[in-house]
Amino acid sequence: MRPLVSIAIAAVVLLAINSVFVVREGQTGILLQFGRIVHSDYQPGLHFKLPLVQEALRFDSRLQTLDAAAEAYLTSEKKDVNVDFVVKWRIADPSRFYTAVAGDQDRAQQRLAPTIKDGMRTAINSRTLKEVVSSARSDLTDTLVKNANLKTQNLGIEVVDVRIKRVDLPEASSILRSVYERMRSERKQVADALRAEGSEAAERIRADADRQVQIIKADAYREAQTYRGAGDAEAAAVYASVYGKDPEFYAFYRSLEAYRESFQAPNGVLVLDPDSEFLQYLQNSK
Repeated sequence: MRPLVSIAIAAVVLLAINSVFVVREGQTGILLQFGRIVHSDYQPGLHFKLPLVQEALRFDSRLQTLDAAAEAYLTSEKKDVNVDFVVKWRIADPSRFYTAVAGDQDRAQQRLAPTIKDGMRTAINSRTLKEVVSSARSDLTDTLVKNANLKTQNLGIEVVDVRIKRVDLPEASSILRSVYERMRSERKQVADALRAEGSEAAERIRADADRQVQIIKADAYREAQTYRGAGDAEAAAVYASVYGKDPEFYAFYRSLEAYRESFQAPNGVLVLDPDSEFLQYLQNSK
């Protein structure tokens, strides 16, 4: 008897477990009965179903990202551009999503990508290169979102946003070379202007330094002349004092200085009269 009770309890527990299902936060769900959808768009929480007859499927209702590879497009000016874009989308209708792609998000993105690329091609073909890379880009993406939502209603998804990450010119494009040349020319103009400003500043600094040098030299020369004049005056005063005390010794001392100055050159020749007054101290050494 007891084994039968245990089996009955286990069956009841199993039926109870199969009678409920949980939809977590960030999810949405549908309920199938024999493969047919009987209810959809379940919100997060605890829900009930018929055990063994009905099946609950849950899908991620958060924003999904489609990051497609860069594609080559042609502008209205017949200029090639490589556009790299990203798409943000989410499940809007779980029933249609399950019917269209069997709830497979990868399959949904595979069907979404061509739609976005076709819309991107049409939008870029009607715009110039300047409009594609300038402020008109926001209008382009708004148009893409609107047209994409019209074409993906049968998939049960909603395109929230389309963002252009990069717009590149082909490496072999003449436009790219002209852009590089213009950028190089602009940078060269800026560099030349900076060099001119630097040269001007250097000349100004150099001129100021030369002026300061001249001022310092002039001040030093004036101060040296002042000290030299004071020294000469003091020397003259000393000479005068000595001359006043002993004129004969002063005359002798001055003659010795004259001899020293005259005979400094090692090979110098001095022609004088033997009776010259200049040689009186040499002649009368006694």
